[in-house]
Order: sequence, then C-alpha cells, then structure tokens
Amino acid sequence: MSTAIGVVMTEHIVAGPLEDQRLTGKTLRYPENTDEHDALVALPSGELIEVLVDKIAALAGTFKDPVDAIGVAVPGVVRHGVIEDSPNLVQIKGMRLADELTKVLSARGISTPVYIANDADAIAAGVAATRGQMNKLTRVWTIGNGIGYGRWPYVEGVWEGGHVTVTLDPKERFCGCGGVGHLEGIMGYRAMRMRFLDLEPEEVFAQAKQGDTRCREFVDLWHRALAAGTASFIHLAGPGRFYFTGHNVGFLELPVLRGHLEAMVKMSPLLSYSLEILSPDDETALIGAGVSALAASRFWPGISSSASAAHRCAPVQTWASAWITPCSPR
Repeated sequence: MSTAIGVVMTEHIVAGPLEDQRLTGKTLRYPENTDEHDALVALPSGELIEVLVDKIAALAGTFKDPVDAIGVAVPGVVRHGVIEDSPNLVQIKGMRLADELTKVLSARGISTPVYIANDADAIAAGVAATRGQMNKLTRVWTIGNGIGYGRWPYVEGVWEGGHVTVTLDPKERFCGCGGVGHLEGIMGYRAMRMRFLDLEPEEVFAQAKQGDTRCREFVDLWHRALAAGTASFIHLAGPGRFYFTGHNVGFLELPVLRGHLEAMVKMSPLLSYSLEILSPDDETALIGAGVSALAASRFWPGISSSASAAHRCAPVQTWASAWITPCSPR
C-alpha cells in the first residue's frame, strides 16, 4: 500500500491523507472560514511555511508508519522545488519551497521526501488518476483569481498558459504579471475587477445575460480569449480532451467557447478535440499532488529521504514522460 500527503495552496490551503492514490481521511483547511478568499495574499512567507508544516505534521501523525511521499501544489512557475515566480502569491516568489519544508519538517521528526508541483499540473494528474487515464494526454484550464494551465504527463517547460498572448491590443494591461495582452489579463478574477471598477465579475456576467451591451461584449471577449489559448495548444500539441475547472468555472459557457474554437481550428487532423467542465473541488488536486510525489519517489529509490528535495523534482519529468510513452491524445 502506498501512502502520501497531498497539499494544495491556491486561494486557500488544503491538505489530505492518501492511500493507494485515494483520499482516505479528513482534509485540513486554512483558513477554516470558506468565505475568506484572500487570506493567503497578506500572509508572510514564513507564516505560510508554518501553516503548511502544521497541516502536514498533523496528517503525518494519523499514519501508523512514515508516509512514502509528500506532494505540495502551488501556483506559479515551479522548477526543481523552487518557485521562480508566482504573480498571485508574490511572497513565495524565489522561495526554495522544497528545501524550506524539508528543513522545518525534519526539525519535527518527519523525513519524508517533499515534492513541489504547479497547482494546475496537480489537477491534471488528479484527473488522469481518478479517471484511469494515466496513459493519456490530459490538459486542464483552471479559472480563478488567476488562470492556470496544467497537463499530464508533465514534460519540461514553463507551461504558464494563463500568460499566453491572446490579443495585440496595447490597452490590455490587466494581467497580474504586468504583461500586455495576456489571457489572465482578460479572464482572471483580479483582472476583471480592475477592468470593471463599478461592477463585480459576477455582476458583469449576470448583466450580460440581461442584455447589457458593454457586459455582453466583454463576456464574448472572455470566451474568445480562452478559445485562443486553447486553439494555440491544439496547434502546438494536437487535439484531445480539455477540462475546465476552478472557482470561477461557472462563468464558462461551453457552446460559446466551442463556437469560437471552430472558427480558430480548421485543419482536419486537429478537429478531434473535446471540452468538459469539472466541478471545482480540492480532492482532485490533492490526489494529483500525491500521485506526482509518489511517482517520483518510486522511480528513484536510490535517493535518500535526507537528500535535497529540490534535486528530486527533475526525475519526475523524466519518469512521467518515459512511463507514459507512447501517449494517446484522446
């Protein structure tokens, strides 16, 4: 039996115990109040580490034996255990998160390897695991305060799909990273609030349904931007199934998205794509974080638990690509 602890940090932190790639116990959440959506934004990096360690340590104590792996999923550019950038959680930019967690956990007597993944990649891994599609290409868009793009199996790259350029309009400057014309600058919750200073995003979509011209034009732009991002990945990596989830996935209308995609993707070998909305939940990402961690720890048994976790993340990419090959696009 394999055991792991999965942790996901987005607008909130949630952690859960896994056995044989299934969530088996009660999850722990921070903040406990589900109505608090910006609690992590103002939390200093040191306090974030303490919150993460507290949750992990509490769950580790529920297992009879030491867990096999600990997987932590966070938003941003993640490479070899380092958060190179994170526009929506700026305090973790540059943090050697794997090393930091390993050090603090070791002081508490927990020597289990720690693996760091992008949150959208964790969701893609979770979708693949829960649907028995570990041998198929799985791509996920997460729609929330920011826009995430995840894929399984993981391959080397930045994969910041939310920051692909979808317009050449120089006025599109609402992306949290400061870039012009980005997908997140149109679709992200923060970006929409900056664009419509007089309306909340929920009001924008509600008024669009009531016929307001300004709101209707924006909602169409919102869907065209997502179609442009999706079409780009279809043209780069081929067709297949795309999943859409996240806190604001309720804004998405698949018929509208599909209509724009049909206008953008015309080559016959690329038309076998499909679109599916997933209800947002923490469980899928938790499972994905754990699955990614277990995959790495099992394939490289010679790496000691005391070695730097930052050096154990690169083999995950090699393992995933090698084990999945050849990869079916459907």
